[in-house]
Parts: sequence; structure tokens; C-alpha cells
Amino acid sequence: MTFFTAVLLGLVQGVAEFLPISSSGHLAIAQNLLGLQTEIPEFYDVLLHLGTLLAIFAAYWSDICDMVRELIGGVRDIAHGSTPTPVPPARRLIVLIILGTLPLFALLPIHKKVQALGNNMMFIGVALIVTGFLLFACDLVRKGHKNERTATWIDVLIVGAGQAIATLPGISRSGMTITAGCFVGFERRFAVRFSFLLSIPAVLGANILSLKDALEVGVDGSQIPVYLAGVAVAAVSGYLCIRLLRMIAEKGKFGAFSYYCWAIGLATLILNAVLRTIE
Repeated sequence: MTFFTAVLLGLVQGVAEFLPISSSGHLAIAQNLLGLQTEIPEFYDVLLHLGTLLAIFAAYWSDICDMVRELIGGVRDIAHGSTPTPVPPARRLIVLIILGTLPLFALLPIHKKVQALGNNMMFIGVALIVTGFLLFACDLVRKGHKNERTATWIDVLIVGAGQAIATLPGISRSGMTITAGCFVGFERRFAVRFSFLLSIPAVLGANILSLKDALEVGVDGSQIPVYLAGVAVAAVSGYLCIRLLRMIAEKGKFGAFSYYCWAIGLATLILNAVLRTIE
């Protein structure tokens, strides 16, 4: 892998992971357009996702620190048989994230088949168009007021189900979870925050599943500096996109992303049809 390729894919990952336009779909398109299907090591793909995870930690560091403190406090309270009333918001947020992660476990038996869809450009094109309709619908939803203090377990399970559906390549994880959050009545800023915090266990879990396969294939030590350059680009671009999405969410303007997803989805379908005709 060249330095240029690593940086390019890092940028695609960082931008598309957090803006609601599907990183998996864009990486698949980039790989097919550039003919890099066999050139991109699995280990680098794992590192790219860890790079975007670093962006989440940087953007929501205070929230994460609060949750860690409350996790320790919660364990201490359980040991002493006491529970504070009301439950601290950060502690309740931990429970909501755990509940929201549960739907992902239903996909474990078929996660290989889901990953394989990344090679189906027609599926990705249609999925991107579907993502566009989700984002368009999000703008039409009345602003909600729920947050970590008032969201119910049913609310977060619905958002979690959206995250599970978004494992399909071409369906935006952030777009699906933010839209689902808005539909169940989340305050828009909280919908964005919950979406990204919810992604932490999901990304870690997916990387644990992928890391074993990546290590079995092997790691080329000479490529580590190239990999790290791409990871740095993914982390920095991802952090900037999180901040951008926060501002956009406050205004409730996701329509521009819906038009983009429709355009790139349609272009993917047309290009796929042309290439198949040529072959």
C-alpha cells in the first residue's frame, strides 16, 4: 500500500464515518474504483476504525470520563447495597448505551454474510439511496426533548436496532441512529451525542472480531508508518466532522446529505451497470 492510498482511505473513513453518508459504502466504492480490493490489508481496516474511535474519545472526552467515574461509583454502590436517587445522568447513560448495544448481538451469526455485501456495488448503491431518504425524513421530524435523564429503554432499543441495520454497507450508522433518535423524540444534540457514544462498544466489538482474522493473514511491519499516517488522517478528519455534525444537528439540516447520498448512490448504480456491460 502506498502512502497516498493510506491517506486517501483514512480521509474517506474519517469523513464518511461521522457525516451521515456511510463510510463502509464509500470505502467499498473507493476500493472498487481504484482496483484496490486485494491491496488493502485487513489489519489496516481495523486500524482505520480505531482511528475514528480516537476521534470520538477526543470529541466526547468529558462525557467518557464522567461515565467511567459513575461506572466505578455504581460498582461501589452495588457493593454497599445503596443506590443514589435520582440516578446520576452519566450512570443512566451507561445503562442506555448497554441496552442500545444489545441488538448487535443478533447479527453475530451472520456478520460474515453482512460484510460480504461490501463487494456488491448494486446493493451499496441502493443502500446509499435509502440512507438519503432516512436523512430527508429526519428533517421532517418535530424536535424532541428527551435526553439521558428521560429516554426510555424502548427508545434506546429502537436506536440500537437502527445501528444493527446500519451494519449493512451503504447504510450510514450515524445517519440511521441519529434519525432513529429523532423519531423517538430525542433532543437533536443528544441524538448526535448518543449516536457517537453508542458507537464505542460497537466499534470495539467489531474490531475484536476482525482483529483475529487480520492477524492470521499477517502484518507487514514495513507498512506500519504508512498505516499510522492513514490512521492519523482518519482521526483528525473524523474529529472535525463530529464538530461539524453537531452544528448541523442543532439547525436540523440534514437535507444536503440526503441529496449527496442520492447522487452518489445513483452514480454507483450507473457505474456498476456500465462496468458489467463492458465486461
